[in-house]
Amino acid sequence: MKILFTCHYTFNTNAGAAGVTWRLGRDYERLGHETEYYSLDNLPSRLHPLVKVAAFPEFVACRIAALERQQRVDVVDASTGDGWLWAALNRKRQTRPLIIARCHGLEHIEHEEYVEEVERGNLRLSWKYPFYRGSIRLWEAAASMRYADLVLLLNQRDRDYAIEKLGVDPDLAHIVPNGIPESFLNQLFQPLTDPSTIRIAQIGTYILRKGVHYGTPALNTILTRYPNVEVTFLGTECSPDTTNSIAQVYADFDPSVRDRVQVIPHYRHETLPDLLTGHHIKLFPTISEGFGVALVEAMACGLAPITTATPGPLEIVRDEHDAIVVPCRDSGAIEQALDKLICDRAYLERLRRNAYETAQTYSWSRIAQQNLALYEKVSHLRNVTDRNLHFSKAHPSP
Repeated sequence: MKILFTCHYTFNTNAGAAGVTWRLGRDYERLGHETEYYSLDNLPSRLHPLVKVAAFPEFVACRIAALERQQRVDVVDASTGDGWLWAALNRKRQTRPLIIARCHGLEHIEHEEYVEEVERGNLRLSWKYPFYRGSIRLWEAAASMRYADLVLLLNQRDRDYAIEKLGVDPDLAHIVPNGIPESFLNQLFQPLTDPSTIRIAQIGTYILRKGVHYGTPALNTILTRYPNVEVTFLGTECSPDTTNSIAQVYADFDPSVRDRVQVIPHYRHETLPDLLTGHHIKLFPTISEGFGVALVEAMACGLAPITTATPGPLEIVRDEHDAIVVPCRDSGAIEQALDKLICDRAYLERLRRNAYETAQTYSWSRIAQQNLALYEKVSHLRNVTDRNLHFSKAHPSP
């Protein structure tokens, strides 16, 4: 098959939706399929970034049309919001590419979480937000799912919301997880040997959605209480300037503990296992998460997770088996969970081992085959429907 991936982000393969899209495509290629990627990087550089995002569905429609003329596309696997225009204009055609709407985390739920943070006084949205992100963009995401031949989501809550509130056909909505690279699997598990220092890692951008308003106060308290605890932030990216990015994180910590806080704003994805060597706990205080690739990657490296009870992580872990699951937006619960793992080394070791075993099931090669099987199933059903429709038109009932 010839597959076009679209992604309304800059195509940074080290993180986020672009990273998982690229890795999925790589496994498609290993299975003998042709792939192409279309992102904001393909749009004219003279355009303002906001214009690129707003106009991306139009550019996607033009790109699909160009590939169709060259007979170079069988499947369009589009991030939600990207393919709605082309699908709206072409979905009734009998001969056309299969259109997939891939949700990297339902934007409507993320929007609701932002609204709650505004009500709590933790966030002030730009005056521009209601004019696109909080309105038109949500409509586009919903339309792209309603017009698609197949909708792929990352967790059960997103699927239920899409069906119940956005009108998505339940027969076309499927949950498919993300994966982690083969190089992360079967890492050498290093047993806990009663280290004098416990190291906590937090991976991801240092932004409100990742729960920093709730995780950082707990970490401050823990670092003050336990002088043998250290914390590493990886991939914070809160500022393009490395010095400013580090300073923004340090500003949230008491000066007396900053010498035990390390900040690595940017890193190459393949180096993550090395960067996590010697760490024991993965803190994931997110308030909105479609899946949580960084969570699985840390588990594969032998870290015991503390995660919030958000839909994505709940698809991955079980409380008290391979993680401690705490309520969302609860600094006190995060502090208690950290305290428990630091003080109970046997419990920490059990969670580390179970988390490590859970992570081994998230191979991209297996998940790629699962995705392709859904492509084939929906393509077959569409072909059968088209043949029946053609037969009915050719042989009308008397």
